[in-house]
Amino acid sequence: MHTLMIDDQEKLYMAADILRAGGLVAVPTETVYGLCANALDEHAVSNIYKAKGRPSDNPLIIHIADLEMLQPLVAHIPDSASLLIEHFWPGPLTLIFESTSLVPLSVRGGLSTVAIRFPSHPTMQDLIRMTGLPLAAPSANTSGKPSPTNAKRVFEDLNGKIDAIVDGGLSTVGVESTIVDLTSGTPTILRPGGITQDMLLEVLDTIIMDPALLSVDATTKPKAPGMKYTHYAPNAEVMIYKGDDEKVVEAINAALLQDKAHNIYSGVLCDDETKSLFHSDFIISLGSRHTPCEIAMHLFEALRTFDDLKVQKVYALSFSTEGVGSAIMNRLEKSAGHHIIYV
Repeated sequence: MHTLMIDDQEKLYMAADILRAGGLVAVPTETVYGLCANALDEHAVSNIYKAKGRPSDNPLIIHIADLEMLQPLVAHIPDSASLLIEHFWPGPLTLIFESTSLVPLSVRGGLSTVAIRFPSHPTMQDLIRMTGLPLAAPSANTSGKPSPTNAKRVFEDLNGKIDAIVDGGLSTVGVESTIVDLTSGTPTILRPGGITQDMLLEVLDTIIMDPALLSVDATTKPKAPGMKYTHYAPNAEVMIYKGDDEKVVEAINAALLQDKAHNIYSGVLCDDETKSLFHSDFIISLGSRHTPCEIAMHLFEALRTFDDLKVQKVYALSFSTEGVGSAIMNRLEKSAGHHIIYV
């Protein structure tokens, strides 16, 4: 299969034609690039799983471009959902509802629920409106790898496996949407993202973090993307160091020295405030620790850059879990397989 690159908004109709015909198109959103297919077409959806190498019990998020598209997909819109929709849609927030039979089981990962988002990215909105279809769209990458925040990374993973890639520049949020489950009594965050718990609490009286964010039982069916499987991992082994800054720097530098003695290429993932303190040829700062949104935006691209550099080990700082920091650490800990060293 030849993957078409579309880098002109005036040619977006080509992507719409492909989707209406049951094909696969990677499209920019404000969070990361998504791999889109007609959410109501079982065969098209099965090709998403095939192209990504994604487990079939991992549900997909359906993307819509107006609220009229929501009604046929969900059995009921609770009051809590209406409040969140009013405040945060369009934007990086996914809501989980009880599904109607219109949504194929393959999109839902075999569950009775469905995950839906109204993205704010104009290209994604335009494409949904042009097709007139709700679009299923997980991240446009090989399953388990860092999500792509630009078209180049999509091409590296999926060239020849999908029909087209729409180049819309860089994704600005940089981590996938916050997912909130509205089907189990108390609204529950299943995946942290750019819409933080504090922001949600300004709208809802109560919202909790799902305990499964810390540990997921291997026998549990994931209710949302990213809850069960290893995600966001580069080829390098990633280790996160937690503790006093001075001791963390000392421990990482000692590990770097040992790696050098054994001809192991290792790098450091850090912030602007500590970048000058490490002794490595491969140091990537995600930005200032005082601007966590910048750190989130750069995280996945940094992990992929280490692969470009053929780095074998990555020593990563731990970042604050305040605000969007919970999303940053959720992704970073998954990329490390929860390999955390306390110093």
